[in-house]
Amino acid sequence: MSDASHCGTPLRATFEIRLNGRTLSIGTVGQAYQFITSLSSVEWMEFKSLHEDALRALQNASENAMLTVQATDALRVLFGRARLL
Repeated sequence: MSDASHCGTPLRATFEIRLNGRTLSIGTVGQAYQFITSLSSVEWMEFKSLHEDALRALQNASENAMLTVQATDALRVLFGRARLL
C-alpha cells in the first residue's frame, strides 16, 4: 500500500479552498489527503460518511491513478457539502 499523503498524482480538478481567510489550492491526491486528515475528526463529524468516502477514494487513487476520477468526485461532494468551495 502506498502512502497517500505523499502521492503526487494529479486530481482531475484543482480545488480552491477558502479557510480562515486564506485560499488553499489542492491539485494532487497527496495534497487532498493531507488537507482532509489535518483537520480534527470533530470538524468532519457532520460529514463523517462523506469524509470516509473521500479518504478511501484518495487511498485507492494513490495506488491506482485511474481512480482519480472517483477521488475527485468524492472530494467535490465533501467540499461542496462542507461549503469550502
